[in-house]
Amino acid sequence: MAKDADKSEDTKSSGGMMKMLIGGVLLLGMGAGGAYGAFAAGLIGGAGESGPDLPKLVRKGDSDPYAMPGKKKDEGAPVYGEGGSEYRTAYYSFAESFTSNLSDSPALIQVELAVSTQRDGRVLGWVKNHELAIRSAVLVQLSATPEADVFDPEGRERLTDRLTKAINKVLEENEGFGGVDAVHFKGFLVQ
Repeated sequence: MAKDADKSEDTKSSGGMMKMLIGGVLLLGMGAGGAYGAFAAGLIGGAGESGPDLPKLVRKGDSDPYAMPGKKKDEGAPVYGEGGSEYRTAYYSFAESFTSNLSDSPALIQVELAVSTQRDGRVLGWVKNHELAIRSAVLVQLSATPEADVFDPEGRERLTDRLTKAINKVLEENEGFGGVDAVHFKGFLVQ
């Protein structure tokens, strides 16, 4: 019986060793898998260099690698002031005005708009490319505006915030990135 007890003891200890070995291999595999997942997700390693190529902020005086064509040659380079933001601001003006009824009102609103960004020229290029979808989104926001908001400075500010979000939503849906910092009124008429 002593031999059977020793044999049973050896079987138990080798079975325990086997379980520990398998457990160690599993833990090692899970750790390697987790490290690979973190690397692939960009949490560790050089993911900053291989991430998506999104529009970058452009400093005052730096050249924009994606500048929109169409500048007149005699305009020259802009001269920036030393104060304010360290980034330059670029603008895009919509050629046509936007006209819509106001919410729950017989009044009409007609606005001329421009957008601005401090990012490279891809953002304004995307605005130009998706102008039709942007016009539609702007008209939806204008038609949802109560008449009282257009006569109130805070209401106009809320409207520009909504227009900025609507334009960025169109760009995000189509290009994966918004980038419009603000909407500006060039003209504003309520009848």
